[in-house]
Amino acid sequence: MVAPETAGDPTSDQKWIRSSLRSLSQRLGDAGHPASPPTVGRLLKDLGYSLKVNVKKKGEDHPDRNKQFEHIEAQVQAFRAAEWPIISVDTKKKELIGDFKNDGRAWCQEPEYVNAHDFRSDAIGRAVPYGIYDVIHNRGYVYVGDSADTPQFAIDAVVACWQNEVSKAFPQGSPLLILADAGGSDGYRPRVWKQQLQEQLSDQFGIAVTVCHYPTGCSKWNPIEHRLFSHISINWAGKPLRTFDIMLACIRGTETTTGLTVKASLQEGVYEKGQRVSDAEMKKLNLERHEVCPKWNYTIQPRSDVTPDIGAEPPNR
Repeated sequence: MVAPETAGDPTSDQKWIRSSLRSLSQRLGDAGHPASPPTVGRLLKDLGYSLKVNVKKKGEDHPDRNKQFEHIEAQVQAFRAAEWPIISVDTKKKELIGDFKNDGRAWCQEPEYVNAHDFRSDAIGRAVPYGIYDVIHNRGYVYVGDSADTPQFAIDAVVACWQNEVSKAFPQGSPLLILADAGGSDGYRPRVWKQQLQEQLSDQFGIAVTVCHYPTGCSKWNPIEHRLFSHISINWAGKPLRTFDIMLACIRGTETTTGLTVKASLQEGVYEKGQRVSDAEMKKLNLERHEVCPKWNYTIQPRSDVTPDIGAEPPNR
């Protein structure tokens, strides 16, 4: 009965019938071999069958995939040896703020009651948590927006974090290494991300900014995922994020035995989608692409015709 599903004739309809233990038990009984579903399960295990999920295995990896990981590691080691700053950036999953279920369990005598449905119209707002992880000092910084996840929002968060937090722990003028995913607001495609890195970070502070993007589908190797975001999710598991203040408090309360501490703040302002950067504006960037995987690796140098304004305040949008 399960042979057609194992390696049978593709023209047979039998191959497309789901063989649950209950249906197999019924079909065995109809054929004169009564057996309960648990018995069918034991027989299947004796024959080498078990429940399995689909496995993503077909297709070839991109030829530059391993080369990119080796290049990222070389950049990280070089910056560590020079004691220069390294940050890992990404946007955490957007969260509805209000009486909504938050996955996970928490110790309590009575469960907290939340809405039966997660309708966005019932939410106070939708939080966009943009995270920045200081790889050298094991520090996390999360800027929570209430608008859209855009390259401009990501840049404003990075600039604020650099000016107010990260740069203070390094000598003035130290180059910066940014590790980011291939997609999203800080991916390798958005032109606004590159242009604003030039204007707001490299030119304003007079520093060289090197960006390395992880290959598509490899975001879990980005340090921020397992060193910051995972611990935040554990800390607020089972806790409804009823207000922005509660969300910020949960983020700030995240810590680990290895010394991780996290700061969080609200990044207010409206960020419009659909911003464009022309070809002419892109040509003005002082952008140097690396020889290894040039789409994913590049360094932005400060332009000589722009005077750094280190004391400037980050834009409040």
